Amino acid sequence: MINLKMQQNKISILSTRLLDEEVIRNATIKDVLVDAIPFIKTEPISSTELQKIIREVLAMSTTIVFTSSNAVEAVAAETKDQEIKWKIFCIGHSTKQSVAKIFGEGSIAGVADNAKTLAHTILKANITSAIFFCGDQRRDELPVHLKKNNIEVTEMVVYKTILTPQKIERKYDGILFFSPSAVKSFFQVNRPNDETVLFAVGNTTADEIKKFSKNKIVISDVPEKKVLLEKAINYFQKNSIHH
Repeated sequence: MINLKMQQNKISILSTRLLDEEVIRNATIKDVLVDAIPFIKTEPISSTELQKIIREVLAMSTTIVFTSSNAVEAVAAETKDQEIKWKIFCIGHSTKQSVAKIFGEGSIAGVADNAKTLAHTILKANITSAIFFCGDQRRDELPVHLKKNNIEVTEMVVYKTILTPQKIERKYDGILFFSPSAVKSFFQVNRPNDETVLFAVGNTTADEIKKFSKNKIVISDVPEKKVLLEKAINYFQKNSIHH
């Protein structure tokens, strides 16, 4: 009976994206129960035309932009360990890790936490053109900012995002969102309690949440999965929840 009461008093968090098992275990140690249920899935786009274009780009000495690890992995599938001569700019720690693992740390010319900051970083590099490998749901901020500053941007869509909405019956103390697409997918069939705190990986995701909910929103200091979960845990440790 005591164990059941303890279970009921634990903080419960829903992650709308899969998390590493170790991260979930560490949360459990802190009396936080985490359910990870993906609300989107991504699929690389495979076509003879795209493969041909990527092979041509592989032979070039050029500037490349990645804003997600999904794009990095989609392009990597076509490289076949070929040596590259790219200067790569990217957003976020996970994207940087993917670039370093696949193309080498030395290929990274700049990293930023958001599109606006990355655009400024690219502008400082005094380049005139860039190739932007992205998904079909990519945000406008980065290419628009670069084009306004006379940088020619060639966009190549290398993966697609598919919404996978599903009804959630359980009530959670907090919900983690990692992309605007996941927000759209979740709110297609769900409405959280007014007391549920919504955690966003960045400002663009927070802005999307505001279109659907007036619940309290907490934004991560760094756009990373692990950091957002830690932000949520710290929030609930400082703010008592009455079940």
